[in-house]
Amino acid sequence: MPAETRNEAGRAAERVARESFGRLVAFLAARPRDVAAAEDALSEAFAAALRQWPERGIPDNPAAWLLAVARRRGTDAARRRAVETGGADLLVLMAEELEAVASSPEAIPDRRLALMFACAHPAIDRGMRAPLILQAVVGLTAMDIAAAFLVPPRTMGQRLVRAKNRIRDTGIPFRVPDREELPERLDTVLEAIYAAFARGWHELDDSAPRLAEEAIWLGQVVVGLLPDEPEAKGMLALMFYAEARRRARRTDGGAFVPLEEQDVARWDRDALTTAERLLSEASAAGPSGRYQIEAAIQSAHVARRLGGAATWPAIVALYDHLLALTGSPVVALNRAVALAETDGPGAALAALDPLGADERLAGYQPYWAARGALLVRAGRTSEAREALTLALGLADDPAVRAYLRARLDGLSETSIDTKGRTQ
Repeated sequence: MPAETRNEAGRAAERVARESFGRLVAFLAARPRDVAAAEDALSEAFAAALRQWPERGIPDNPAAWLLAVARRRGTDAARRRAVETGGADLLVLMAEELEAVASSPEAIPDRRLALMFACAHPAIDRGMRAPLILQAVVGLTAMDIAAAFLVPPRTMGQRLVRAKNRIRDTGIPFRVPDREELPERLDTVLEAIYAAFARGWHELDDSAPRLAEEAIWLGQVVVGLLPDEPEAKGMLALMFYAEARRRARRTDGGAFVPLEEQDVARWDRDALTTAERLLSEASAAGPSGRYQIEAAIQSAHVARRLGGAATWPAIVALYDHLLALTGSPVVALNRAVALAETDGPGAALAALDPLGADERLAGYQPYWAARGALLVRAGRTSEAREALTLALGLADDPAVRAYLRARLDGLSETSIDTKGRTQ
C-alpha cells in the first residue's frame, strides 16, 4: 500500500477528530449518559478507520462513517453489559438508540451544548466541570488540560475519569437547564469555551485556528439559545476582538509582533464590528461581569490604536474593576502594564512587586517579559536583563523567543531602551 494513501487516510481521520470529536461524543453519549463509554466506542471507530480507509478508500462522509461504527461498538458493549448484569435499563436504552438510528440514519444532531451543561451539573465537583467540558466536548487531551490548570497529567486523568463516572452513575440528563438553574452552570460553560478559544488563539500550529473557530461557534450557539445573558455576549465579543488581531500578531516571515507594533491594516474590521455590536448589546442587557469588562478593555485598545483616543486611563480603571471582581494575579499583571502608560514605569513596578511572591507567576513567562520591559523603561538595566533572561527561558514559542532574544541583545548594546514595551 502506498505510503501516501495511508497518510491521506490518517489526515482525513485527524481532520474529523479535530472538527467533529465533541459533536460525535455528545451524540453517542446522549442516551446512555455515559461519556466514557462514548469516547471508548469512538476511539475504536477511529482505530477501525485507520485500518480500513487506506484499503477501502475514505468514505464520502467520514463523520457519519465513524458515528455508525462507534454506535455499533457502543451497542455491542451495552449488549454485553446487559447479558452480564441482566440489566433491563440497558436493553431499553439500546432499543431507544436503534429507534433513533432508524429515524435519522445520516443525521448527526449537534448535542454539544446539552453535553456541556450536563458536564456543568452541580453534582460534579466544581473544579472539574470546565476540564470535563474541554475533554468531552472540545476534545483536548488530559495532558493539555492538566497544563492549563497547573495540575499533574496523571492527577487530571484520574479526576476526569471520576467525573465521567459521576455523570453515568447519577444519570445526569443531557439538556440545557431551566433559567433558574443557569447561573450555577453558565459560568462553567463560558469558562470552558473561552479556555478552548485561548488555547486556539495562542497556539500557532495548523489546528489552532480551527479550535478558535470552534470555540466561537460554540459561543454563538450559547448566545443564540440564551440571548438575554449579557456575559455570554460579552465572552463572544471578547473572542471576536482577539480573533480580529490574529493576522497581525506575526509578520509574513513569522516574527512576533506585540500589540503596540501591530499593523492595524491587518486587523479584521468585520470581526471588530461584530465585537463592538455584541459588547454594546451585552452592556445594555445587564450588569458587567468578567467577560464584558475584558471585552471593554479590548474595545478601548481598538479605539486607541485606530482612532488615537486617549484610553489608557479608562483601561486602568477597567482593570481596577476586573481585579476587584476576580482577584486574578494575571489581571493584576496586566493592570500594572497599563499603569505604566498613565503613571510611568516606576508606579507599574511598584504595583508588580507584591506579585513577586505569588508562586503561580513564578513560571509564568508573560510576567517576566512584562517585568523585564518595565525595568528597561525604568533604566534598571541589570535587573531587566535578569527578568528578560528568565522570560526567554520560559518561552515555548520560537517567535517569542526570537523577540526576547532581540530585546536582550539590544539591551546589551544600548544599556537603556526607554521605549521598551511588551504585549
